Amino acid sequence: MYLIFRCDCGRVLYAKKGVATRKCTCGKTIKVKSRRILQRVETAEDATYAVQKMQEEIYGGSMFSTAEEFKQNKFLNQIDRKMKEL
Repeated sequence: MYLIFRCDCGRVLYAKKGVATRKCTCGKTIKVKSRRILQRVETAEDATYAVQKMQEEIYGGSMFSTAEEFKQNKFLNQIDRKMKEL
């Protein structure tokens, strides 16, 4: 059983039932027991999918991209900024 909850920063996380704490990517250590549980799922795959869906609902669209996509978008944004300066 996996529990799905949110950090104070807004990120949706999951932890295996019985785990005392979970560390968020923002750096905060969260006591799972003191959090409001948003959803319960059976497998880690289901937990991953549920977290992705909740993140998309909260922030709109998919926030997950490959490193190659990130590099290309960063490069295109730099070009756009240079063109605006000219």
